[in-house]
Amino acid sequence: MRLRRKPWVDEAIHAYDDFVYPKDRPAGEAERGRWQEIFGREAPLFVELGTGKGDFIRQMAERAPEVNFIGIEKQQDVLIAAAKKVREKELKNVRLLVFDIAQLEKIFAPGEVDRFFVNFCDPWPKARHAKRRLTHRSFLTRYKELLVPGGKLVFKTDNRALFDFSLEEFREMGLSLHDVSYDLHSEARPDNVMTEYEKKFSGKGEKINRCEVTFA
Repeated sequence: MRLRRKPWVDEAIHAYDDFVYPKDRPAGEAERGRWQEIFGREAPLFVELGTGKGDFIRQMAERAPEVNFIGIEKQQDVLIAAAKKVREKELKNVRLLVFDIAQLEKIFAPGEVDRFFVNFCDPWPKARHAKRRLTHRSFLTRYKELLVPGGKLVFKTDNRALFDFSLEEFREMGLSLHDVSYDLHSEARPDNVMTEYEKKFSGKGEKINRCEVTFA
C-alpha cells in the first residue's frame, strides 16, 4: 500500500539533524568508511536494512549501548517516527538514514559493518521480482563485501515462502546457517526484540521465521 505523502515531514525531520541524514542531506562518500569517527568511538557497527518506525533499533540500542547502530529507511515519512523514539530515549549510539538500500556501497566501505539485520522485508512474491528480495544472492554478495570477516546477517520474516527461498540462497552462496527457527515465538526467547510488524503478525497467530547467517 502506497503511503500518503506528508509534506510537513520535510521540514520537521531537520529537528533531528544531529543524528538523522534526511533525503535533502543524504549520507554518501563523505561518510563512507568514517562511521567510527562520526560516532566518536570505536565500536561494532550494526545496520538495520528497513528500519520502519524504529521499534527494533530503539530497543536494540538500549540493550546494547556498546554497539553503534545505523537504521536505513527509504521512506522519510516513516523514518521520522523512528527519529522521535531515538530522541525520547536520548540514544547516542544511533544514526538514521533516509537512503536506498540498493546503493549500500555508496555509504559503507568494505569490511566496515559487523552485522546486518533484515526484518520483515517486502517478499516480492512474483518470480520475476526475485532479484529485488533483500536475501537474493545479488544482495548477499554486497553484504559479504561490506561485512567484516565472520560478520553476520540476522533475518526475520513471517513469509514462509520467502524464508525458504532465502535459506536456499544462503546455501547456494556457501554461507554458514545457524539458529534457524520456523516458529520463533514458540521458543519464548528473552533475547528476541520485536519489530512493529512482528507484533502485528504474531498477534494474528502468524509464525515468525528467523535465522542467522555467517559470512566467512
